[in-house]
Amino acid sequence: MTGAKLQLTALPDIPMIEPGDDLAGVLIDGLRRADIVPRDRDVLVIAQKVVSKAEGRYVPLAGIVPSTRAQQLAAEVGKDARMVELILSESTEVVRYRPGVLVVEHRLGFVMANAGIDQSNITHPDGQERALLLPRNPDASCAQLKARLDDAFGVDLGVVINDSFGRPWRNGVVGVALGAAGLPSLVNLIGQPDLYGRDMRVTEIALADEIAAAASLLMGQTDAGRPAIHLRGLAWQAPACSASALLRPRQIDMFR
Repeated sequence: MTGAKLQLTALPDIPMIEPGDDLAGVLIDGLRRADIVPRDRDVLVIAQKVVSKAEGRYVPLAGIVPSTRAQQLAAEVGKDARMVELILSESTEVVRYRPGVLVVEHRLGFVMANAGIDQSNITHPDGQERALLLPRNPDASCAQLKARLDDAFGVDLGVVINDSFGRPWRNGVVGVALGAAGLPSLVNLIGQPDLYGRDMRVTEIALADEIAAAASLLMGQTDAGRPAIHLRGLAWQAPACSASALLRPRQIDMFR
């Protein structure tokens, strides 16, 4: 699945992205500025926030009227009731909550804190608070970016949208693939022999998540300003599949 060496490079001088910006064009320019000539099976990892910004996924809080349910939950978790209403509007289920924490199932199937809605690293014009939602369809966003990038460079690239998730059994956040195109997000190793010839029975590799986590080391989590990472050195035989393949169906989720 991998070669002997992986190389990750942060694209330099990516500008602040605003709604309606040509994100694919920005990434193409960034690759050229970095003197990177893309090759087949290179991967470009893009931070969720810049995709959401380009897609205009901002919501001003001033126009949100909290429901009774949102007000009740806000009192329990200690959050702004308008933010809780926005979280509920993007969710299909409240999974767990306690003071400071609200974990939901996002309408796209992700089980995550606050439906991925965030107010960090965004501007609030004229002091008016707003929040940023996830992309409407991250896999489709990746496919559209891949088409533009492939056409610009005449190659077959992988594209991953990366976000930071907490985990149920471990402290800290890690990079996770919200969307992917052009690579096998989930690689099934069942039936493959190990070093001693014993067949693997249950092992699947979340390749897109591992790519996202690796890129997160360069992206950073605060003010690094490196939202696009080029990765080279991967090889795979499995067919491409989107990041939706990584979502565990509720019927086999032992913890819900």
